[in-house]
Amino acid sequence: MVNKFSFPVWLTMLTVFACIAPVENARALTAEQYFSDGNRLFRDDLYWASLLRYRQAAEEGMDTPLLHYNMGVAHYRAGQHIRARDSLLKALDDPSLRIATQYNLGLNAYKLRDTEEALRWFRLVRDQSQNATLQSYALVAISRIRDEQAKPDDFEIRVAEREEKREFADLELYAQVGYGTDDNAFRSPDQPYIDRSDPTNPIVVPVVQSGAFVPVRLGAKYRVNSLPFEGFFVAYRLGGRYYVDKELENANEYHHEASFGSEYRRKEDERERSVYSAFKIAQHDETYYDPDDGGIRDVNGNEIADRMNYVRYGPELTLRQSHQRLAVGAKIKGQLWNYEDQVDVAEYDHEYMYLSLYGQYKFTESSLFRISAEGFSRRYGDRPAYDLDGQQRPGNPNIRYDYLALQLTARQRVFDSVWFGFDIRRTERTDQYVGYNDYTRDSVGAEIHWSPGYRFDLSASGVYHLYDYPNAFAFHDSNGPRKTQESARASIIATYRMTRRLSLVAEARYRETVSNDTRIQYLRNMYSIGVRWEQ
Repeated sequence: MVNKFSFPVWLTMLTVFACIAPVENARALTAEQYFSDGNRLFRDDLYWASLLRYRQAAEEGMDTPLLHYNMGVAHYRAGQHIRARDSLLKALDDPSLRIATQYNLGLNAYKLRDTEEALRWFRLVRDQSQNATLQSYALVAISRIRDEQAKPDDFEIRVAEREEKREFADLELYAQVGYGTDDNAFRSPDQPYIDRSDPTNPIVVPVVQSGAFVPVRLGAKYRVNSLPFEGFFVAYRLGGRYYVDKELENANEYHHEASFGSEYRRKEDERERSVYSAFKIAQHDETYYDPDDGGIRDVNGNEIADRMNYVRYGPELTLRQSHQRLAVGAKIKGQLWNYEDQVDVAEYDHEYMYLSLYGQYKFTESSLFRISAEGFSRRYGDRPAYDLDGQQRPGNPNIRYDYLALQLTARQRVFDSVWFGFDIRRTERTDQYVGYNDYTRDSVGAEIHWSPGYRFDLSASGVYHLYDYPNAFAFHDSNGPRKTQESARASIIATYRMTRRLSLVAEARYRETVSNDTRIQYLRNMYSIGVRWEQ
């Protein structure tokens, strides 16, 4: 029997969260109340906040022409003219709103620099007789557009070109930096053990080291919307963790990735189709340290600090098709992982191929069920496979691990501001040589999300893994017991939006692995707080 996990702090935090979440039941609003509050915020010129309330009203089941009309005008005031057009078009069916909607569609088309479209809408308003006020406004608008077409001003032309470029493309940016603490920087075992992988069977006394670190995240995405439903993008992201103490610098690591590709999304009535395709290249750097003391590993007196550094690259494709309650999707990846060249040890270079399929059904607007199937493979080019006695002999074929996984997911929204979900997953790995490293892994996960308002957001998640190794030995020692392993991880992330672009983010993360191969056993807690800016 494996030791129990020790995370009373996490149980306490989740218990407190579970106690306060039901309070939302009393504060949940109806669709009409969200709509009314959205109108109030609009009158106060708080267009982004009013849009949030309108979306919440829609999520509560409101689907009226008046809601779409108000959303369209709010998008227009917020400068989101594509979304304004989409919302206003949904309001045209209401006779009482048709003329006002046509006039606003004309204003919106003018902002998009589509004068022909603007003239078409304004002429419809001009030719009606129900609303004399809007009729006169439309006549003025048509006159001004004709004047601009007859005598364009050079300065106005330059301004229009710049505005068109801004609408034609968009840029997303985010940056986050903070300060955190780590109570086990090198994932060290917390107890002495006998290293049975060493013929001398030494007694190892690990040193658990803690300290402060600076987490850094950065991302940028530039999208060119050159086609009606498709845009092309280039993107970059970086994530890293840098420790303050010099004694812990071997625990520094960072990962950055560049990508380019296209995004396609088209929605017609209740049908929606999306396609994401990209080519990605990434670099990962970390020190290949000894968990027992944090020092750089060496072989034959030569340090191999760069053994875990790699560059990976390859294409990726994601497809999704939905109609009413049913959705299906697929994801495909093909990558080459190129690790730093090593002289004294085998390299981790390998090919990675991945395919997943899923089907999802929404029983109601607030609940869904998803089944996913995955298959992936790692095929190494310079790592001999293991024999059944745990020895990795140079003449053996290279390692090839194939994986099959099946996952069941359920999500349920309790209130407008609270939803939770559960995941059950089984993964089977096949060692294609003689099966030494075969395993079956059963996983159970849970997630809960609470967003009581525009400013505050809290999410908590956790997953537990239980491994079954039918052939592998602890320490790869055939005279010892079969290998056992359990692992768990959990996280809590709280976000407080101070301004439209600036947020305060607090994170707590827990990791634990328990095994009779004591070299990989560790307990780790990390806490951080930071500031996030996004555009």
